[in-house]
Amino acid sequence: MKNLRETEIVDTGSLKRRWATYVTGIYILTLGVSLAIRAGIGISPQSSLTRTMTLVYTPLSQGTYNFILELIMLLLTYLVLPKAFKLKNFAGLIPAFVLALFLDMNLMLTKFIVLHEYTSKFCMLAFADAFIAFGLFLMIRANLVLMPIDQFVNTIYKHWGWKWGNIKTTFDCTLLLISAGIGLTFFGEPKFIREGTIVNAILIGQYIKLYFYIFKKFETKKFPYHSDPLKDMSK
Repeated sequence: MKNLRETEIVDTGSLKRRWATYVTGIYILTLGVSLAIRAGIGISPQSSLTRTMTLVYTPLSQGTYNFILELIMLLLTYLVLPKAFKLKNFAGLIPAFVLALFLDMNLMLTKFIVLHEYTSKFCMLAFADAFIAFGLFLMIRANLVLMPIDQFVNTIYKHWGWKWGNIKTTFDCTLLLISAGIGLTFFGEPKFIREGTIVNAILIGQYIKLYFYIFKKFETKKFPYHSDPLKDMSK
């Protein structure tokens, strides 16, 4: 559910421009994910799960596993609230498919990156998280279809009325536990879950806040007499 601060940055322009922004956001996000993987000190819960699966069954790519996860989430969305499930829910598979393609492409393009020094790895992760956050920021700004994973979280929110942030945290922790369980079962240890996983969770949120702040400052300078909805509501 969008809060007031999110609606302030939403693009209300042409659909063509918004789709261009959305696809650009997906590409930048997947580039960030690829760089985070190359950093080698831990990645997000979703990425750790799909990356671990590439070690379990190697013929399928991480992008493919990511798309399979999105399909599973779409099914769960239907099972949780079948009466509210519409044909438009399938539209979320379009950006999910694009994301899968971009992810595999960027993993291939960044294959040459091999880091040995821990400082370099940490800096790479921080740099990667900035990309991931900016990609998410552009996708929020475009304000188009939700991918199945976000649809699922949103459906839980609508059905049970729990706080959206708590649902997302629980969902991420569940993916992390599944990833760790698969790693322990097949390799005797969790894979791709390290200190970087925690850093990833902290930095991405902070980067997004920064982008919101910068955008708002830019808009204020661009339109100095534009009213502030937060102030208007307080009157």
